[in-house]
Amino acid sequence: MSYYLRSASLTNYVEVARAVGLDPHQFLRAAKISRDVLLDPDIRIPAKKVGRLLDDSARAAHVDDFGLRMAELRQVSNLGPLAFVVREQPTLRRALESMVRYMGVQNEALAMRMEESEGLLMIRLHILNDQPGTLRQATDLAVGVVYRLLSVCLGASWRPRSICFTHAAPASQATFQRVFGMPCVFNQDFDGIVCVAADLEAPLPSYDPVMAHQVKRYLGTLLAQANTTLPDKVRELVHVLLPSGMCSVDRVAQHLGVDRRTVHRRLAQENTSYSDIVNAARASLVVRYIDNRERPLSEVATLLGFSSLSAFSRWFGGQFGCSVSKWRLQHEGQGRNTA
Repeated sequence: MSYYLRSASLTNYVEVARAVGLDPHQFLRAAKISRDVLLDPDIRIPAKKVGRLLDDSARAAHVDDFGLRMAELRQVSNLGPLAFVVREQPTLRRALESMVRYMGVQNEALAMRMEESEGLLMIRLHILNDQPGTLRQATDLAVGVVYRLLSVCLGASWRPRSICFTHAAPASQATFQRVFGMPCVFNQDFDGIVCVAADLEAPLPSYDPVMAHQVKRYLGTLLAQANTTLPDKVRELVHVLLPSGMCSVDRVAQHLGVDRRTVHRRLAQENTSYSDIVNAARASLVVRYIDNRERPLSEVATLLGFSSLSAFSRWFGGQFGCSVSKWRLQHEGQGRNTA
C-alpha cells in the first residue's frame, strides 16, 4: 500500500538544503514533489517520495545528519492537528498515548508504540515503507521531532535515559550531541527514546477539559476520514513487533482486540494474508538492517523473526535472488551517507 503524510513534514527542508549547499527546488523536482508543498502544510504527499528526497539530499550534500538538522528547527506547532493533542491533555503520558492513536492524521508512514518496564518507558518509532529502503533520514527526523516535543514539555534541563538508533554511528556525532544534549546509542534493535516513566506524569499547564473534549471529537472525525483498514493496522503492527521478537498473528490479534480467526478472515476478504504481510514487512526491513555492515547477520535474522541464520539466508536468497554478501557487493557505496 502507499502511505501519505502532510506536507508539513518538509518544514525547514529548504533552509537545511541551502545550508548544506543544495538547490532545494532542484531536488524537489527530481523527487516529483510540487513546490506548492512549501506553501501549504496540509497537502498530502506519498511518504516514499519524502523519504527518498531526504536520503538523496543527504547523499548529495555528503552529510549523514540531514534529517536531524531539520528536526532541530521544528516547533510543536509544526505537528498540525497533533499539536492540539499535546496541548489538550492533562499529562505528557496522555498526550503521547493520544499521539499513538492519531498519528495517522499527520503521518500514515510513522508507527509509534510505547512499552513500559521496570519504571522505564520505551517510545518506539518506525517508518513504514511499501518498498525496500533505509529511510535513514526520515527515521532520524522522527526521533528528533519526538525528542523536541518531550523537551519542550518537560523543560530544557530534562534528559531521557537513552536515545536509540538502529543504524550505525555517523562519522561525526556533533549534530546528535547538539540536538539531544547527550551521547546516543547506535546499532540498537529499535529507533526511539527511553525515559523514566515517572517523568511523563508531569502535568501540562495548557490542559483545558472543555477544549480537550472538542479536540477529541475533531481528531476522531479526521481519523474516521482516514479510512484505515484492518490490513493497514496489521501491517503497522507487524512492522513494529517484528524487531521485538514478539510478532505473531495471536499477538497482532490481541493488539487489535479480536481473535486470530477474525484476522485471517478479514485479511482474506482483502485478498491478502498474514504471511503475505509478514513477508512484505521483512523485505522492507531487511535492507535497512543489512545496509549497516556493523550489524551481525545473526542479529538481522532475529530482528526479522527468523529462528536461525540459515532460515534467514534461505529466505533472503529466495526473495532477492542472491546471498547477503553478494547483495552488499552490488550495492557497495550506495547510501553510505544515509545508512
